[in-house]
Amino acid sequence: MKYWLIKSEPKTYSISDMKQEKTCIWDGVRNYQARNFLRQMNQGDLAFFYHSNTIPPGIIGLVKILESGIPDPTQFEPESKYYDPKSTPNAPRWQTVSVEFVEEFPKLISLADLKQQFTGDELLVVRKGNRLSVMPVAENVAEKILAIKDNFSPN
Repeated sequence: MKYWLIKSEPKTYSISDMKQEKTCIWDGVRNYQARNFLRQMNQGDLAFFYHSNTIPPGIIGLVKILESGIPDPTQFEPESKYYDPKSTPNAPRWQTVSVEFVEEFPKLISLADLKQQFTGDELLVVRKGNRLSVMPVAENVAEKILAIKDNFSPN
């Protein structure tokens, strides 16, 4: 099993939406490096759900990869902002994964908190200038994030 971090703006799709829907396709990724990370995901991998473009940004939950290698349907929809006219059903350029809600953390682990715990080499999301929406997380870093989450006291 591998660990990942996936970002979403809560106004677009939040952990609450994920919790309510239980499963979804993680569509709309249009960065080649992020797409390549999506291609490396496997069934059973876990991904940290990160709220971006909000105050404060941070990790708010956990999802599990259900299926990988899914052609992103938005690439074929002319009305979608993610439409790619060079992509065809026989040769899709954009693949994605389906994910399943695992848990919402009792408290957001803010980007500021993450920067205190990790360097940019350990956790890409804290690296200055990194704007990727999908990135790998090393197992030892993932275990530390889960330990931080587990140390939150209940309110």
